Amino acid sequence: MKFLDLLSIIAGNLSRRKGRVALTAIGVVIGTAAILVLVSLAMGLQKSATASLYGIGDLTLINVSPGYNMEEGMMIMMSSSMDSGPQTPITSKSLEDFAAMDGVVAVIPRDYLMGGITLKYNRLEGGSSVMGVDTKDLSILGVTASEGVLNLERGTAIIGSQVPLNFYNPRMRPGEEMPAPPELMGKTIRAELTKWDQEGTPITKTIQLTVAGVLEESRGESDWTIYVPLEDVTAWNEWFQGKRINRNREGYNNVIVKVADVSQTLDVSDQINALGYQSYTPQSFVEGINSFYVVLQVMFGGVGAIALLVAAIGIANTMAMAILERTREIGLMKAVGATNRDVLSIFLGEAAGIGFIGGLGGALIGWAGGHIIQILGLAYMAQQAAESGGGPPSLSVYTPSWLVIFAIVFATLIGLLSGIYPALRAATLVPVKALKYE
Repeated sequence: MKFLDLLSIIAGNLSRRKGRVALTAIGVVIGTAAILVLVSLAMGLQKSATASLYGIGDLTLINVSPGYNMEEGMMIMMSSSMDSGPQTPITSKSLEDFAAMDGVVAVIPRDYLMGGITLKYNRLEGGSSVMGVDTKDLSILGVTASEGVLNLERGTAIIGSQVPLNFYNPRMRPGEEMPAPPELMGKTIRAELTKWDQEGTPITKTIQLTVAGVLEESRGESDWTIYVPLEDVTAWNEWFQGKRINRNREGYNNVIVKVADVSQTLDVSDQINALGYQSYTPQSFVEGINSFYVVLQVMFGGVGAIALLVAAIGIANTMAMAILERTREIGLMKAVGATNRDVLSIFLGEAAGIGFIGGLGGALIGWAGGHIIQILGLAYMAQQAAESGGGPPSLSVYTPSWLVIFAIVFATLIGLLSGIYPALRAATLVPVKALKYE
């Protein structure tokens, strides 16, 4: 039997019993729509959760700190090892070990300024955290410039987008308006370092810094940080401490390890921890969130699958009843030359057709239902946010095209599987007995 002839027979048989087919397909429609809506809701919540992580940072970066010998329980706070320094300092040899790991493309030591600093520009003063990084190009840290460049040179600085907000007029009179944040791009600011001697007398050191670039807002650490070359911060910290810093003995306070691909981040982080260092990457947090929502998707999909299982029983029942009603028809088909395979194909095709019709209807209803839920949910959450003064709502129902296709194919497959037993019964009927039925 040709494939087109088979499709024609299947379509004709289904159209003869429109009411029964429609009632049977309703169960598939409900199950498919439930799967589509629930999984779309879970995927939308996952998308909203990951979108809310805006500013969490470049997922290919690993933040590495020295390893400490931590005691268990409350003894952590009393451990003498914390007073004697890190058990595993990050030395120059450590940097070589990190760089030798598979997937690592850059190892960037960095250090904070360990002392008081006052920034001055014209009549304004301010403060900010100062970080030295051992790289000539800050773009490797996943930041972008809104003004200027990302190249760091001696005597220059690249500032975060919020740093100008820290400046104020220390001589402002009562009733006087607050000065606007200064435009620091390309300007020279004075950094006044202050330390105290044994008698408590302040000692100051003034440094001129030219702002070479301003970073785009990231809602992260970089927004409030001033970046300068690591050698500058090292020299300033040596001035604060009154001694030279030996990196091979004291090590670095912090190192950024950049990997080539996000998929390698956790593996490299585990390797670093195995060496005795402490590492953190935003990717571990994102992986935890994704794992939670994957489980949620499976649970929601399982609820819809139960409805499809009930629909499958309905398809099997409908096909079994159809065999009883069409026994003589089956005998006649076999009498005129139809093989067991032909009869099997016809009944399996009818069962799969019911599943396809129900899957198609369920996909349309599920897609429309997801949009309705999103509209109503956003309206309700917007009203609640307006009353409580909270932020904008973030409910999302996300239905990718592959999910719609999967739902239709899955419903068709369920129909096909449901029709196996009735189809086998029809195919194995003896023609003589079938013709004599009733």
